Amino acid sequence: MSTSATELFADETVTVHCVSVSEMDNRCYVITHRPDGAQFLVDAADDPEVLRALVSDAGCTAGDFAVLTTHAHWDHTRAIGAFSGSRLVAGADDAEAIEAERGVRIGERVGHGDTVRAGGLELSCVALRGHTPGSIAYVLTRPGATIVFSGDSLFPGGVGRTTTPEDFSSLLTDVTQRLFDVYPDATLVLPGHGEPTTLGAERPHLGEWAQRGW
Repeated sequence: MSTSATELFADETVTVHCVSVSEMDNRCYVITHRPDGAQFLVDAADDPEVLRALVSDAGCTAGDFAVLTTHAHWDHTRAIGAFSGSRLVAGADDAEAIEAERGVRIGERVGHGDTVRAGGLELSCVALRGHTPGSIAYVLTRPGATIVFSGDSLFPGGVGRTTTPEDFSSLLTDVTQRLFDVYPDATLVLPGHGEPTTLGAERPHLGEWAQRGW
C-alpha cells in the first residue's frame, strides 16, 4: 500500500491519478479536467484523508465533483461517507446495498449505456454483471486513448471473483462483448486492486479463462 499518488495518464486537459489505500491494496482514481477543475473520484475505498488530499477543496462540495462507485462490496465503499454531501454515483442494482451498509444516498443510479458528466469530463457506463449484480466499469475516451476503470470485474489475468457458474458466464460474456469487442487493444485497464493492464495484453487469454471457469 502506498498513499502517495501516481499519475497514470495526462493529456492537454485531463489527468488521471491513482492511490493505493487499505491493507487490500484498493486502487482509487481521481480524474481531473484541468480547465474547469471538474473531478471524478472512482471508488472511495478507504483513508478519506488521503482521498480528500487528492481532490480539490472546491471539488469536494461543488457540482463539478462526483464519487463513482464501481460496485457494492464493502472494501470499495469504506470512505464514501466522508463524501456524503457530494454527488454519489453507482450501478442501479448495487445502489440499495451501498445505501444500507454505508448510510448514504446514491443520488445517481446508472446502467449500461448511461453517461456521467461533470464540467468538461464525460465517462461512459458499462454494466459488467457477475461480480455483483450492479457492477459498472467507467470508460474515459480521449483523443488517441481509452481508459477503463474496471473495478473488480477485470484484472490482469482474468475476470473478477464470482460465486456461481452462472455469474462467471455472465461476467465473462459482458467483459467480452462490452469491452474486448468494443475497445481497441491499446485500451488501458485500471482495476480495483493491483496494477494496470491493457485489453491487448489480456485478449489472447479469453479462451483460457473460459476453460478454467474463473
